[in-house]
Amino acid sequence: MSANSGGEDMLTERELMVLKDIIKLYTETGQPVGSKTLMTSLPIHVSSATIRNDMAALEDAGLIRKTHSSSGRVPSSAGYRYYLDNMLTPARVPEREMQTIRQSFGNDFGRIDEIIEQSARILSNLTSYTAITLGPEVANLTLEGFRLVPLGNHQVMAIIVASDGSVQNQVFTLPRELASEQVEKAIRIINDQLVGESLTTVAQKLRTDVPAMLMQQLQTPQGFLDAFGDVLRKAVSERFYVGGRLNLMDYFGSDNLNELKQIYRLIDRQDELNELLDTHTDDDAAQRPISVRLGSELSDQSLRNLSLITARYSVNDHGQGMIAILGPKSMPYSKMIGLLEAFRTELASRLTNYYDHH
Repeated sequence: MSANSGGEDMLTERELMVLKDIIKLYTETGQPVGSKTLMTSLPIHVSSATIRNDMAALEDAGLIRKTHSSSGRVPSSAGYRYYLDNMLTPARVPEREMQTIRQSFGNDFGRIDEIIEQSARILSNLTSYTAITLGPEVANLTLEGFRLVPLGNHQVMAIIVASDGSVQNQVFTLPRELASEQVEKAIRIINDQLVGESLTTVAQKLRTDVPAMLMQQLQTPQGFLDAFGDVLRKAVSERFYVGGRLNLMDYFGSDNLNELKQIYRLIDRQDELNELLDTHTDDDAAQRPISVRLGSELSDQSLRNLSLITARYSVNDHGQGMIAILGPKSMPYSKMIGLLEAFRTELASRLTNYYDHH
């Protein structure tokens, strides 16, 4: 993804050094970076005037920007993207942190879900960010069937069966104006259109394609959609785990509380969370085991000052899973990507060991 219309391609080696140091210093301090600070941090000796010229070139290329409160500069989204695509080298994880990861996975786990849930806690503790984990079997889970069982007095039990044999059910009251023949037609539509699709795809279609399909059969499809949607979310929600929710509060001031509430709503809704984690919309990103999306590249406006790093892992014949961290755009990417690389390898190893012994 290009940072600018080609301006960054003309950068000199020294300008690249300056950009890298601005990102490093801003990540460490959270403060705009000036030329005097760069004079002491750069690996080569250059004058303050020369550095100011380099900073002007970086600003012209759209890679750094001024702030209102300081004469220093901070990286722009384009600057971060250029750094991520062209300059970043993942940091080596200290042995102490590797031992912490291994010890955390050293418990006896009775179920796969316990390992996935624990991994969200470990990852959020290690990074101080919000961590999201998804088990390896979810990618292969599909909808096998959907039924509504009448219980009387307009109450029904909605039942969803997944391809691994798991069953979710929930009791609902349907609107009185819904005739039983209409409900039967709606169930047939659901089964015809969605059986065989992955649960996460079904959750997305529930918000996009399905309402229009049902409108043709039901004058007021909302009650039916609520019944199907809630039990589906229940089926999908047991697969995602979120650790360190409160860590998000560190990056929002009192004037951004509405944004914070919006983000909490997003990570509490499993279908939206799945949409956030889904990298298939960007073919290039989908091919990489680890990908970074900056807030400006995410669909939800409330995430514009954050970044999402996702890492995929594979467990032999048991499918793919995913781990992710959501944190500030100014996070130390080299350290975090190195950590996620090590973490996904350790998690895959622990899950493989579980499957081998169960």
